[in-house]
Amino acid sequence: MFRGRSQAEREADFADLVHEHQAMVYSIGLHLLRDAALAEELAQEVFLKLFENWGAFESREHVKNWLRRVMVRRVIDHTRRAKLRPCPGLGSAPEPRVPVYEPDILASEHLELLVARLPERARQIVALRYQEDLEPAEIAQLLGLSVGAVKSTLHRSLLWLRTRMERAGVRNERC
Repeated sequence: MFRGRSQAEREADFADLVHEHQAMVYSIGLHLLRDAALAEELAQEVFLKLFENWGAFESREHVKNWLRRVMVRRVIDHTRRAKLRPCPGLGSAPEPRVPVYEPDILASEHLELLVARLPERARQIVALRYQEDLEPAEIAQLLGLSVGAVKSTLHRSLLWLRTRMERAGVRNERC
């Protein structure tokens, strides 16, 4: 796709692709990590990797799928490394914030707090499905799971979220 073009044309193509996909790549990191600075850092690493592998891409669609896959993998790698780091003692750990529904908090904010409490894999699948609008087959491919595992995790997660929302007295037709 990009072979046989001048250096200026290749640079313009790269800039166009970065501009076209930077929001998607950042959004994946933000929704999975819930840390804007870290999501931005990982997105930069992904685009650096894209630049390093620039000649290997066959089409613009190939680039888009590659970017999704690499960002998800970077998030997973980061999460695994973070689990291996020593944790501070309980005395220095802040008290966890347990979502309690208050009338002045919007249902969407309450739902966001509950989604953050999902186990890591379930949170990734829910975020990729409903925030990134990926189909279960695409999520399965990105995460190396079966489509059935993705669908069952989505089903269990939505049931869990719905139950917690109802217990809190939140009425939200979308949940």
